[in-house]
Amino acid sequence: IMADQTKRILYKQDNGIVAIVIPAKNTTRTVEEIAAKDVPTGYKYKIVDVGDVPTDKSFRNAWTVDEANLTDGVGA
Repeated sequence: IMADQTKRILYKQDNGIVAIVIPAKNTTRTVEEIAAKDVPTGYKYKIVDVGDVPTDKSFRNAWTVDEANLTDGVGA
């Protein structure tokens, strides 16, 4: 099983900035396993399609996510 390269994992950091986890191409973990491992303990996350992540990184520190939408799990 390989991680789905079309997915990204979003969570909100303590400073309010959205963190985006990109699965490695050579991993044997699923995107769900990566989220549980790499998202900090207790932080809610959302798995989204790569197309849902803005491509213009000019203002990436201003990207926001509503915590109510972080419904796919919690970091282990």
